Amino acid sequence: MQKTMEPFKLHILGCGSALPTLRHFPTIQVVECRGKLYMVDCGEGAQIQMRRARLSFNKVGHIFISHLHGDHCFGLIGMLSTFGLMGRTATMHVYADEALGPLLGMQLDFFCRDLGYKVDFHPVDTTRQQVIFEDRSLSVESLPLQHRMPCCGFLFREKPGMPHIRRDMIDFYNIPLSQIANIKSGADYVQPDGTVIANSRLVTPAELPRAYAYVGDTRYLPQLASRLHGVTTLYHEATYADDNEAMAEKYCHSTARQAAMVAREAGVDKLLLGHYSSRYEDENVLLQEAVSLFPHTQLTKELDVIDI
Repeated sequence: MQKTMEPFKLHILGCGSALPTLRHFPTIQVVECRGKLYMVDCGEGAQIQMRRARLSFNKVGHIFISHLHGDHCFGLIGMLSTFGLMGRTATMHVYADEALGPLLGMQLDFFCRDLGYKVDFHPVDTTRQQVIFEDRSLSVESLPLQHRMPCCGFLFREKPGMPHIRRDMIDFYNIPLSQIANIKSGADYVQPDGTVIANSRLVTPAELPRAYAYVGDTRYLPQLASRLHGVTTLYHEATYADDNEAMAEKYCHSTARQAAMVAREAGVDKLLLGHYSSRYEDENVLLQEAVSLFPHTQLTKELDVIDI
């Protein structure tokens, strides 16, 4: 029997870079995993894009900010204010470099004195790869990057699921329902006459865990690939094409070709490009450069929904 995997999706709400355009919003993403929403960066327009994507404000419990350039965080205080206007009571968790803590505190004190819920700030050491959040189904790790200020990416890893019960074998051996939990946990079944039915006959393996890596603003880091093994889908900034490689180096960004080099070396299944410079009217030039090295590449655009 074909099993349906739990939802693990990426919602692209903004994929432009610092200079506003009529075609792209600044960086805003939402990771959807098992009914929960996790926001990754919160540029201007985050609230509008959430509504356009028909994503529930109430299901967002964690916001991860990669760095403190405005195109990645100027939408945060407005979003937090709106949560209060909507009557939120659940704690909101915000993860970012420690420098955001006092700034966010001052904004909340000035603009959101009667917020109605708690904002819990979690400082992130952007120089270390470490788990910064986890629950029963998901872990989130920081990924050290190199930009013009402290910056990190984020690695969302699905935790291994339980194997699937083979209903036909359960019925064949007349196994009582009280034993199902033990079997899913790996136990064999012992029949009343002492016959042992191996666990492998009673279950099919769980799906391989999926992983999504968000690599936002960074200069090209060849060593990053070693941190991304096992990643299913990689989003890597591709601000420039080869014609502006010197600009990429100067401003600590990456080209599309460099993003593809990281994806190829990491052995990911799929590469997503974004954070486009406003100088490109047609981002297909970026796609063509990346595809020449890594065929499983696609451009992102606003309101894309991508299965991890």
